[in-house]
Amino acid sequence: MSRYEQDAFGTVELSDEALYGVQTLRSARNLSFSGRTLAAYPGYIAALAEVKRAAARANERAGLLPRAVAQAIEQACEEVGHGCHDGQFIVDPYHGGGGIGSNMNMNEVVANVANEMLDGQAGDYRPVHPADHVNASQSTSDACHTALRIAALRAGEKLLAELARLVGELDAKSAELAQVPTITRTCLQDGMVDTMGTMFGGYAHGVRRRMGRLTAAVEELHAVNLGGTVIGSGVGAAVGYREHVLDTLREVTGLPMLRYREHLYDAAQNIDDLSALSAELALLAGVLIKLAKDLRLLSSGPEAGFGELRLPAVQAGSSFFPGKVNPVVPETLVQCGLQVIGLDRAVQGALEHGELNLNVWEGFAGFNLLDMLGMLERAIGKFTDLCVTGIQADEARCRELSRTFIPAVVALKEKYGYSQVGQWLKEKSKEEVRTIYEREAEQR
Repeated sequence: MSRYEQDAFGTVELSDEALYGVQTLRSARNLSFSGRTLAAYPGYIAALAEVKRAAARANERAGLLPRAVAQAIEQACEEVGHGCHDGQFIVDPYHGGGGIGSNMNMNEVVANVANEMLDGQAGDYRPVHPADHVNASQSTSDACHTALRIAALRAGEKLLAELARLVGELDAKSAELAQVPTITRTCLQDGMVDTMGTMFGGYAHGVRRRMGRLTAAVEELHAVNLGGTVIGSGVGAAVGYREHVLDTLREVTGLPMLRYREHLYDAAQNIDDLSALSAELALLAGVLIKLAKDLRLLSSGPEAGFGELRLPAVQAGSSFFPGKVNPVVPETLVQCGLQVIGLDRAVQGALEHGELNLNVWEGFAGFNLLDMLGMLERAIGKFTDLCVTGIQADEARCRELSRTFIPAVVALKEKYGYSQVGQWLKEKSKEEVRTIYEREAEQR
């Protein structure tokens, strides 16, 4: 069974099962390229449904919507927010038009769900209309802007929770390995003796520092522009609505720290808050890549490599070499980090390409940002649980490396000077230098 809907461009046929309408279908047909749909972003769908719900409540309080209509919209938004209709969100998240497809997909689904609650039929849009009622006092610019930040804020908090777990495990590993001496390296050459614990302490502090910067960037997403409509002027939103909508948004979302951007025209023009968060994620990715690569080196071997660490074996490492175990979890984190760094460049490009009064690439930036946050959260969780927690030091190997000639070189340098010892190293073998040191030590 099917129904027909009409707009200025003609008539389209839709399945009776479709809760979206003609505007959504045109966006899906005309603007899809990524192979994804909004259904892949349930956190964003929930956030945009909350924006619509808050707007309906504010419109009712301002006397702009009848109570029955506002309540039906709120109830429909609650269903959508709980994921009951995610399959109805069919537009490509990356589409032209400044996010119009995303906004209309939500407006049409909410209108049709609300009308069915009021014994109407999908597609009739009576008594609830997608534009006149669900989108009342809003534009795509402020509704989607606000929803993206709410979704990213929540995703950021999940990522921060995973980072806190990782830091805790790195700290624990630092304490556990504090008495395991081994050789340090600079420029991949032997350095001085220290402990394996100090290495993990450095990892923990590096991630903790990035976590602090990330926390600050996530906090900035509490600043939104709902009520600013298209370019920040608020034209099209009644004064009464604008007086209520921030309060209703706090009520609906349970986010009491939501506030207005300092300048709503700036909010429409500039997305540097998203870009700043993206940049922090790219820096975090760089720190994590370094950590993961270090673990690959330190666990390399087991016979012909560094062999100082043993990583947990989680699966077979080779289809050719029986019993070979590869550092697959750190390698997964490296790939995640590289992907995040690539997506960050896309986000920075969206900032740079903003033109005049409205940055129409905001949705593109926002969905890339949600991808970054989600990938890091999942990869870090697996890295913590499947790798870091179970790391063990090969103490015999570490102690063997700590007894190299390097302590002798340091001691001799202190007595004879850098140049003299450097000349010895050119002329003599490592063992000869060590013999000199041991002979002097015996004489002392």
